[in-house]
Amino acid sequence: MLVEVMMQAQRVQIAGADYEPAAEGLKKWGWQEGSVYCGSQKLKVEHPRLRNSEGEMTLPIYERLKKPGEFSEEMLVRAMRGLSGRKYRETVEEISQGFGISPSSISKRLVEATAGKLRELRERDLKDFEAFAIFLDTVHRGGSAFVVALGIDILGGKRVLGFWEGATEHQEVAKSLFSDLESRGLRLTDEIIFVTDGGGGIIRALKDRFRENLIHQRCTIHKDRNLQRHLPKRYRKECHRRFAYALALKDYSEARKALNDLETWLGQINESAAESLREAKEQILTLHRLEVPGLLRRTLHSTNPIESMFATVRDCESNIKRYRSSKMSQRWLGAVLIHAEESFRTVKGYQEIPKVIRKIKQAQNREIELAVA
Repeated sequence: MLVEVMMQAQRVQIAGADYEPAAEGLKKWGWQEGSVYCGSQKLKVEHPRLRNSEGEMTLPIYERLKKPGEFSEEMLVRAMRGLSGRKYRETVEEISQGFGISPSSISKRLVEATAGKLRELRERDLKDFEAFAIFLDTVHRGGSAFVVALGIDILGGKRVLGFWEGATEHQEVAKSLFSDLESRGLRLTDEIIFVTDGGGGIIRALKDRFRENLIHQRCTIHKDRNLQRHLPKRYRKECHRRFAYALALKDYSEARKALNDLETWLGQINESAAESLREAKEQILTLHRLEVPGLLRRTLHSTNPIESMFATVRDCESNIKRYRSSKMSQRWLGAVLIHAEESFRTVKGYQEIPKVIRKIKQAQNREIELAVA
């Protein structure tokens, strides 16, 4: 964002504002994909184009930034320190002057747009987001735990819903996240499928909130790994085979029988492994019980969608050596999560979501009728 702001500012400096051209024959000519070096990283950017009577003009700053070392690590650290301290205009002006761009060419609108990107995640309105499923997981950064919510709406679109910081993954942190989401308009109903790993704090918060109406899918990948860690190496492949076989079955009763057989087998080897399977068995089979079709089940059976997003966070922040404050951590995380959204795609099998929603409502109505009876 910072680099694109600087390039646009230089184009304004050379060609003038749209309402006040600097010279006859100079024309702004849209934007084009390109790449620059920022610190030690090569980044894809949209660079502004400029033409004169003789043809295409290349902006001097774009030519400089295409060379490694022009935007040094020291300059990058100084820029990030300023942005994390909300000194948006000062930072853009200071860094830009190093490339020969005058402060007067940097419009207030551009600086505000940069600041708005960093505020967007924490303040975005969620009233129009109709959640079908929500993934909850924790990413640890700078000695803190950030509980993050990633949602899938009823049309299959993904969106980062928000995050909340705590010292650990405690249930109160998850509850605070729920309150934050609701304050911004998100409707947290008992018709939403919640997908988590085995984190106790998040699970306790969900159970306290929804009790017996909770629709909870435990991450099958985490549970598979957990079971194998309980066992001697010679049994791990067989455990994985049996577990995968059970999950591959489409019918709930058949899958449950296969998991019961696995539990019996584990009990003969390691009772702790059997207990680990026993405590999560019904949550592992939530998608089977709701008869979620196979293609959609591939997305919902694990926390992989949110884990993939965390991989983007770690990659983008790999050069940060120390988080100086909670505010810095939160602004970085917010900006990177917004960046990660750019690569989101509609989930496969989204056409089946209305069918699953009807199934959830039917199951809930039956439970209500039984309770009344």
